Amino acid sequence: PISGSGASGRVGALALLPDGKVLIGGSFTSYNGTPCNRIARLNANGSIDTSFNSGSGANSSVAALAVQPDGKVLLGGAFTSYNGATRHRVARLHANGGLDTAFDPGSGTNDAVLSLAPLPGGKVLIVGWFTSYGGTARHRIARLDADGSLDTSFDPGSGANAAAYSLAVQSDGKALLGGRFTSYDGTERRGLARLNTD
Repeated sequence: PISGSGASGRVGALALLPDGKVLIGGSFTSYNGTPCNRIARLNANGSIDTSFNSGSGANSSVAALAVQPDGKVLLGGAFTSYNGATRHRVARLHANGGLDTAFDPGSGTNDAVLSLAPLPGGKVLIVGWFTSYGGTARHRIARLDADGSLDTSFDPGSGANAAAYSLAVQSDGKALLGGRFTSYDGTERRGLARLNTD
């Protein structure tokens, strides 16, 4: 049973791990009294897993979490740094909570990332409020290469005309996108769209 004081603020993202542990992200700065800025890993019984070392964590909210097949952790949100290193709203961590410096988004997104999904080959799909990635126009959706750079072969055109909040990738690689938008690349799509792999 989960006991204790829990998170000191909102938990807005969860990711289940194969070993029964749970990653949580949000706006909290402690869990059961243990400092952990906006990200933590919990044991199966709900206690904090102190072997997950996020250092000073994220400097603002974490809104999205996903675990890659290799065990690395993707996170997105409103943060601009992780454990003191600049990471504009998207980052990748090693399984132990340390920053994976091989994934460098540079200037990243210009607004929050609200959902993300790992793709085959280490690529990452992200959605949110943003309208650019690394200075290149990407309206609320972008695909990243395994090193965190923008995958320019994924071209959403004018993208979604308002925020995209949720994302799911089908087994055929097509992506479902949900949010407040009423069009995608100029075609009417009210709150839900399905995208081809390009």
